[in-house]
Amino acid sequence: MGAGVIGASVAWHLAARGAKDVVVVDAAAGPGGGSTAAATGGFRAQYATAINVRLSLLARAKLFRFAHEIGADPGFRQAGYLWIATDAAQLRTLAAARAVQHAEGLHEAVEVSPSEIARLQPAVKLDGILGGAFCPTDGFIQPRAIQDGYREAATRLGVSFVWGERVIGFDFDAADAIAAVWTSRDAIACDAVVNAAGAWAGPLAKLAGVDLPVVPLRRQMAVTVPTRAISPDAPMTLFCGDGFHFRERDGRVIVSWPTPGNPDDPFDTRVEPAWLEAVAVKKEALVPALRGVPLDPKGCWAGLYEMSPDRHALVGPAPSVRNFFLVNGSSGHGVMHAPALGQLLAELILDGKAASLDATVLAPDRFALGRAIAAPEVL
Repeated sequence: MGAGVIGASVAWHLAARGAKDVVVVDAAAGPGGGSTAAATGGFRAQYATAINVRLSLLARAKLFRFAHEIGADPGFRQAGYLWIATDAAQLRTLAAARAVQHAEGLHEAVEVSPSEIARLQPAVKLDGILGGAFCPTDGFIQPRAIQDGYREAATRLGVSFVWGERVIGFDFDAADAIAAVWTSRDAIACDAVVNAAGAWAGPLAKLAGVDLPVVPLRRQMAVTVPTRAISPDAPMTLFCGDGFHFRERDGRVIVSWPTPGNPDDPFDTRVEPAWLEAVAVKKEALVPALRGVPLDPKGCWAGLYEMSPDRHALVGPAPSVRNFFLVNGSSGHGVMHAPALGQLLAELILDGKAASLDATVLAPDRFALGRAIAAPEVL
């Protein structure tokens, strides 16, 4: 359920392994109606936990093969990710994460000094910057190109995509497994069901009697008017303290600053005028190169992250419904990890275990068992 980039990846990986009668149901009227289209397109392996580094490295390897396997260009461009620290605690956090990254084989991730930051990203103001972290093999991808690539390749293998239909319930057999999915138009018999509904995964799981701890979180994106103030070859640049970040895309600059979602409507994707005013002030203070470059209110947008309690994905069968498979809660990492997550879930469904990497720490029952993954908020 869900035809975003993760759902499309799962569908293709199942079909590529020989699975028959794969059907993907999505409530949107057509492709691009969900969160994938709102993603900014960052890709990184600089994480603080081994499992996320491993997911990124598997996804990166698959992105290199994407054109050959899928027949489409994922737009993967290794411009790098640059993290900026303004106090000693942030530097220690980056150093601890880098030790994890090196242990997983990401040896190109390095510490950088203020002078190196000035070389990598001359647009920022160096006042107060103590250092940072940089990985040249991180960079940018094109979310819709990956989503469309998987969807079109899956269709060629016989996968059916059903648009404009909501899932409204499930039928269960005598063994409490799902036997059929009811949509707003029809009933679909099934052997297994995949919840890839993104920010809407929680309500969908409830229909199956599964309490899924995944909630939506609004992320607002501001975009400037056309400008050459930031080089298209410059890295994604992020400030550890409050998550402010920016990058060039398509001749403009995307600027974001994480803020809490709307508690009265967690699915609210409106861009707040007050947030736009605040982020405009923020970019003027931190990025001198963008001073005097106005934001384009009509070009700004918001999307939804699907947040889990520990900000890591839940991957595997639901504990209470053995044929209800979850691939949810990527917490902002869904697009970049979609190639890996699709492969892992296909292995879990068809083989009963994931062979590509050990994904047991992502088991959906980890919260009930007190095994939440610990990681610093900044990474």
